Amino acid sequence: MLPDLAQRGVSVIAISSDDESRAKEMAAKVGVADLRFGYGLPLSLAKQWGLYISEGIGKTSIGVEEPKLFHEPGVFLIKPDHTLYYGAVQTMPFARPSFTDLMMAIDFAISKNYPARGEYTSAVQ
Repeated sequence: MLPDLAQRGVSVIAISSDDESRAKEMAAKVGVADLRFGYGLPLSLAKQWGLYISEGIGKTSIGVEEPKLFHEPGVFLIKPDHTLYYGAVQTMPFARPSFTDLMMAIDFAISKNYPARGEYTSAVQ
């Protein structure tokens, strides 16, 4: 879906707290040459983004050796002014947002000039 996202002005990067070798291994496994991978995200910064931190359980049921600590998935759309437009964070590594649905939401937001939500920062009662 990278070309479709690019047509909508969306640049994609997959960012992980993994080290370089583990990130390169994942990039090779995914096999999408145009997908950029970032690595070395400090867990403290992941937490600031609202990502959940988990303790590794050793080898998973699919044979992946988990790090001692790692962050769970999140999907973020960042506007050109570097502010958050959309964010979804998870406590589990499965049932991620559908990128087909996300693409339709992007089309809707662009066509309707739909504002970001959750931007209210004043006190509430």
